[in-house]
Amino acid sequence: MHGDKSNPLTRGYACIKGLTLHEAHYSPQRLHHPLRRRGDGSFEEIPLAVALDEIVERLGGLIDEAGPRSVAVFKGTMAYTNFLANAMLPAFLRAIGSDAFYSTMTIDQSAKWVAFDRLGGWAAGKDPFELADVLLMIGTNPLVSLSTFNFALQNPVKSMREARARGMKLIVIDPRETETARHADVFLQPLPGEDPTILAGLIHLILREGWQDREFCNAHADGLDALRQAVEPFTPAYVAARAGVAEDALCRAAALFAEPGEGGRPKRGSAASGTGPNMAAHSNLSEHLLECLNIICGRFARPGDRVMNPGVLGARVPRRAEVIPPRRGWEDAANRSPSGYGMLFGERMSGALIDDILVDSPDRVRALIVDGGNPAIALPDARRAEQGLDALDLLVTIDPFLTPTARMSHYVIPPKMMLERADVGSRDYETIITFAPYGQYDAPVIAPPAGSEATDDWVVLWEILRRMGRSVTLDGVTFDMDSRPDSEALIAFLLRGSAVPFDEIRRHAKGHIFDVQPMHVEAADPACTARFALAPDDVLAEIAAVRAEEVSSSIGKDGFTLRLAVRRIRDVQNTMYHHLPAIRARAPENPAFLHPEDIAALHLRDGEAITITSRYGSITAAVRPDPSVRRGVVSMTHGWGALAGENGPEPGVNVNALTDGMETRDALNAMPQFSGFAVRVERTGISG
Repeated sequence: MHGDKSNPLTRGYACIKGLTLHEAHYSPQRLHHPLRRRGDGSFEEIPLAVALDEIVERLGGLIDEAGPRSVAVFKGTMAYTNFLANAMLPAFLRAIGSDAFYSTMTIDQSAKWVAFDRLGGWAAGKDPFELADVLLMIGTNPLVSLSTFNFALQNPVKSMREARARGMKLIVIDPRETETARHADVFLQPLPGEDPTILAGLIHLILREGWQDREFCNAHADGLDALRQAVEPFTPAYVAARAGVAEDALCRAAALFAEPGEGGRPKRGSAASGTGPNMAAHSNLSEHLLECLNIICGRFARPGDRVMNPGVLGARVPRRAEVIPPRRGWEDAANRSPSGYGMLFGERMSGALIDDILVDSPDRVRALIVDGGNPAIALPDARRAEQGLDALDLLVTIDPFLTPTARMSHYVIPPKMMLERADVGSRDYETIITFAPYGQYDAPVIAPPAGSEATDDWVVLWEILRRMGRSVTLDGVTFDMDSRPDSEALIAFLLRGSAVPFDEIRRHAKGHIFDVQPMHVEAADPACTARFALAPDDVLAEIAAVRAEEVSSSIGKDGFTLRLAVRRIRDVQNTMYHHLPAIRARAPENPAFLHPEDIAALHLRDGEAITITSRYGSITAAVRPDPSVRRGVVSMTHGWGALAGENGPEPGVNVNALTDGMETRDALNAMPQFSGFAVRVERTGISG
């Protein structure tokens, strides 16, 4: 595998995950046939038709007994990059009459959906990347994660250098001096978990100095005075002392982001976050304040701005400079999960999945189909997560490998892998993550292994429905279930209204930036009266609660002197493919990274086994020095390890054994606290 230098978007860039894809395809650990779990926990291979027949029989019995809402699906990371699986998973649930949809989105960045739903959105999108004078990034590292929405990601290092060369300034806020932070004009290195403190402090400074976009706020936002009053206590001195940052650096960050340029010209460019703030305490507040920062500075596309990517796969839709009104959809009493949580954009909260399984309710989840995910390792409170998954009457996992979740499953169905299936990009995200009208049809490159029964994810769901006597409806069209299309035909159907015809996209097998009709942002509809809600009562209450917290009550007490922080690494994404030889050589485990001075102060040695203890559990990991981590922080990647009490083949340790699945999660979206909490570090074998 290598990058394609002729590709107009990537220009030859390929991440290590793509460069090792051939190892995944040809791995000796890859499953070739469906597996059925025996009573003793071992597995036996069975024909695909037999597996589907037995799954249908068990699903039918559960639906007859407990109703369709007892059947759920969980969409994992790998399914997000599968066009047809993305379309078929919700269609499957609709066909059986269930709303029990869960995904990784509501376990790592659901705060973004909460903020949009509570604050409102901007129909024309954020400031165009090409016009950005300044970008602010908090708790995100796009040069490694490739997942920050205000940055060009298809060749991240080259994009960063080109943007800096044209004069773009960069502010990075992160407990680690990340690969992205090394390019920053201003870098703040706070204690993890203090994101709302810092964001409130930045808003305080901007409003104090009068750097807000008054015209934009007057036209489009409610609650500015209430927000100003709420953040008044977050003075530079208070923020610096609490978050562990330099007061002058905080002030420089505020000025660089918001102070008008020469001649009073307003700056362009937005603020964005990643899993750092979204996986820590007060994640919804952090994301709300981040978007308030964009709103008060007016960092949105304006009438006349060129739309960088009008879209290729989706229909051509005008972009208007107007507010999409807040709706607070999670408050809808008609859409409640068995444990009582609401829904976000048609999804239940994954942080409450185990509750929805274990709760004493007639419509509790009793069957779960997992596609491309590994919830046994992704969910908080690892032991309780396993307890919940083990309580299911039926667990089906679609995955090419026997992951921890697959090992708990009653049936495991091996899918075709990336190079074996027809695919295109995402209709939903293309204009957000690609800043050019780019499209590519990926025809299968290789065949599945000889004799394999690997099949497309979407076909598994189709065949289950056909056997159940249900029909698939996609984009309002109901299909004849006895005439299943092939993957290319189904893609063509779903793209029948695309801005660029599918036949034209298919002509460019190596990808193409299409010469589409230019699009510019239009003025607001005169009938639109929607406004941003900067300061809802629940947000104001949470700001006050953060200011009232006694931080010292949890940090430094009973030996809990450090804070855990999540991090990304180049080599793997979440729980994927840790076992591949090239990955094992580069990242054999997920060690506990500490600053060298912290290692010395704790009298530890590089590579030594340490016990990390939170108020909810303990793990053992190897300690490694990392001078990019600030002192007082333990930095670890999530998504590693085996099941509790199991000496499985997966390397590393499941950090989620340190987390709590109930007490610390957010009351609104059940988001657990994965980062920013207090831990104690000791040499393994020593108790304190």
